[in-house]
Amino acid sequence: MKINGTPYRSVWVDEKDGWSIHIFDQTRLPFALDILTLVTPDEVAHAIRTMQVRGAPLIGAVAAYGLALGLRNAADDTTLEQTAAMLAATRPTAINLRWAIERMLTRLRPLTPTDRAAAAYAEAGLICDEDAAQNEAIGRHGLELLRALAAGGKRVNILTHCNAGWIATVDWGTALAPIYMAHDEGLDVHVWVDETRPRNQGAALTAWELGSHGVPHTVIADNAGGHLMQHGQVDIVIVGTDRVTRSGDVANKIGTYLKALAARDNDVPFWVALPSTTIDWTVADGISEIPIEERAASEVTHVGGRDEAGNITRVQITPDGSGAANPAFDVTPARLVTGLITEKGCCPATQAGLLSLFPEFGKQEPVA
Repeated sequence: MKINGTPYRSVWVDEKDGWSIHIFDQTRLPFALDILTLVTPDEVAHAIRTMQVRGAPLIGAVAAYGLALGLRNAADDTTLEQTAAMLAATRPTAINLRWAIERMLTRLRPLTPTDRAAAAYAEAGLICDEDAAQNEAIGRHGLELLRALAAGGKRVNILTHCNAGWIATVDWGTALAPIYMAHDEGLDVHVWVDETRPRNQGAALTAWELGSHGVPHTVIADNAGGHLMQHGQVDIVIVGTDRVTRSGDVANKIGTYLKALAARDNDVPFWVALPSTTIDWTVADGISEIPIEERAASEVTHVGGRDEAGNITRVQITPDGSGAANPAFDVTPARLVTGLITEKGCCPATQAGLLSLFPEFGKQEPVA
């Protein structure tokens, strides 16, 4: 994707030194486009924990490069295992992180220490290339849904929650990829962008992405979506996800479940876009088995933004002494999901639906 005409991915290796890693500081968007240079696995872990880098697919890709950084000076077994464990512990809900680390370990464990660093960079690069290709394929399959809704030149109003665009992946994005393709094809699309409290990833990141690409959009308060659906102003909901169970339950940013309930009540299709790396085949019941990250209360009690003088600042919005709870994700049961958009096509949010696209996993994981 492009920023001011220049193509970028969301993570890349420095062209001059060939080993340091660059990411965008997402906590500074949309008001500042700051590029960070990461040179140690500890810096990578900090960037993930503080959400300077976020989005399930991107977290996995950046963590893979974090492991490569950790092996530059010492690549013995202890360093490999300890660095991998440290990176894997940074965020508990997104399955792509664990998937990427396990893939890296599978590739690197059999190698001698002298061969590990170069192999780690190569494997991390493959993870990035595959993620970009998967997301482009997701876009093509999701585009078919939007084409059908746009038949006859109709405007298609899409509601999305949080940020599942290219800044949350290596490139293209998941939920936003079909929207970009529809816009580029000339379809009349408009996006309702949930602000996504408490961190406002929709208002800050999704709106910034769509605006940079020229896609018509309107930012709304999180609680406005149901009202818009009641009045026929939403044709489809498309969201991303941080983990999907083998039975089709979907873990995504807090508030997604409420949108799914409103969509069901108003007969609005509710689709979830994801690469297959986001499927956790070991989990069947998302509500009881997926760990939900509890983030700092300060994310609820304070809000960041730009003041009238142009300074990026944070202000308190709650009374002194008021407590705050901050579950970062919720789980939408499969029964509320119209279907899943993957790199291999669309399917029902069921185990049978997923296995119809990914039969190889049926051989590895017993069907419950």
